Amino acid sequence: MALNYIWIGFFVIAFVVALVKLIVLGDTSIFNNVVNGMFDSAKTGAEISIGLIGIMTFWLGIMKIGERAGMITLFARGVNPFFSRLFPEVPKSHPANGSIIMNFSANMLGLDNAATPVGLKAMQELQELNPQKDTASNAQIMFLVLNTAGITLIPTGVIALRMANGAANPADVFIPCLIGTFISFLAGMIAVAIYQKINLFQLPILVFFGGFIALMSGLYLWLGSLPPDQIQVYAGLLGGIIIFSIITLFIVYGASKKVNVYEAFIDGAKEGFSTSIMIIPFLIAILVAISAFRTTGCMDYVVNAIGSLVALFGLDTSFVPALPVGLMKTLSGGGARGLMVDVMKTYGADSFQGRLASIIQGSSETTFYVLAVYFGSVGIKKPRYAIVCGLIADLVGLIAAIFLAYIFFGHTIK
Repeated sequence: MALNYIWIGFFVIAFVVALVKLIVLGDTSIFNNVVNGMFDSAKTGAEISIGLIGIMTFWLGIMKIGERAGMITLFARGVNPFFSRLFPEVPKSHPANGSIIMNFSANMLGLDNAATPVGLKAMQELQELNPQKDTASNAQIMFLVLNTAGITLIPTGVIALRMANGAANPADVFIPCLIGTFISFLAGMIAVAIYQKINLFQLPILVFFGGFIALMSGLYLWLGSLPPDQIQVYAGLLGGIIIFSIITLFIVYGASKKVNVYEAFIDGAKEGFSTSIMIIPFLIAILVAISAFRTTGCMDYVVNAIGSLVALFGLDTSFVPALPVGLMKTLSGGGARGLMVDVMKTYGADSFQGRLASIIQGSSETTFYVLAVYFGSVGIKKPRYAIVCGLIADLVGLIAAIFLAYIFFGHTIK
C-alpha cells in the first residue's frame, strides 16, 4: 500500500502545484510541459527496459550455465557464513546466495550492466522461497535495501564526468564517495535488521566488515598512488578482468561438468528476455510520476524550504545547491547525473558545491527505480517496509556526504 500512496501523492501534489501556477502565476504552459514530460518519461521507461533485453538475455544465459554446472552453489557455500545471518530464511547453499554476492560484487565495481541482470536473477530465486507472491519477503526486503544502498568501491562514472568538466583532480572525491557509500550501506542494513530483529553483532558479520575495511584501505593505497587520469583506466581494467574471468570460468567449469553450455545459455537467455519485458509497466509507472513531480517544480520547493530552514538556524548553506542531486538520486539516476553536471557547470567542478554533488552521486542509489525494477520483475505489489528502510539509507547517505564534503574540502559548519 505504501507504494500506492506514494504514487498517488506524486500526481496529486504535482496537479495542485500546476493548478496554482496556472491560476496565480499565469503560467499557461505548465500543464503542457507536465504532459510532455510524462510522455517523454514513459518513452524513456520503455527504452530502458528494451535496452536491458540484450544484457539480460546474455547474463541470465551465463547464470544458467553456472546454475546447471553447480558454480552458483559453490558461490553460495562460500558466502553462507555471512549471508545466513542476514538472510536466515534462505536455505544454506541456495542459488540465491551466489546470485546476491555476484550482484554486490558488480555493484562494488560500478558495473551496472552486470549488476542488474544478476540482481534480478537473485530476486527471482528469492521469490521461489516467498510464500506470499504479491508481498515482499524479509529476504527480498533485505536484498533490495542493501542493493539500493550498495557499496561502490570505484565511482568511475563520477570520476569521468568530473574529468570532462575540467576538474584539476577528478579523483579527489574517491575516498569521500567510498566512505559515504559504506555508511549508506550500513544504515540500510541496520534499518532492516531492526525491523527483522537480526543481531548484527555476530562474528561472521563483523569479519565481513573488517575484511571490507581492509579491502577499501588496500584499494585506496593502490589507486591513490596512480595519476588521476589513470584511476579510471585501471578501475575499468580491474572490472573488465573480473567480469570476463567469471564468464569464462562459468563456461569452462560447465563444460568440465559435461553440461551442454550452449543449450543452458539459450534457456537462461529466454528467461532474461521475458524478465526485461515484464518490468516495463512498473518502470513506466514510477518514471512518469517522478516526471510530473519534477516538472511542476516541486523538487525545487523542497530544496528551497530546506535551505531556508538551515539559514534560520544560522548554519552554513553552501551545501544547499547540491541537494537536488541527492533528492533526485532517490528518484532517477539519469536525472541526478544531469543535475550533478549542472552544479559543476554553475559553480565549477572543483568548487565545494561541485565536489559535494559528485560525492552525493557516487555514494547513493536510485531507491524508487530499483524498487520498481526488482519488485516489478517478480510481481511484488506490497513492499512492506522496504521503501522506509531504503529512504533511511538514502537520507543517512546524503547527510554523510554533506559532512564528508565539509571534512575533506575545507568548509566549516558554523
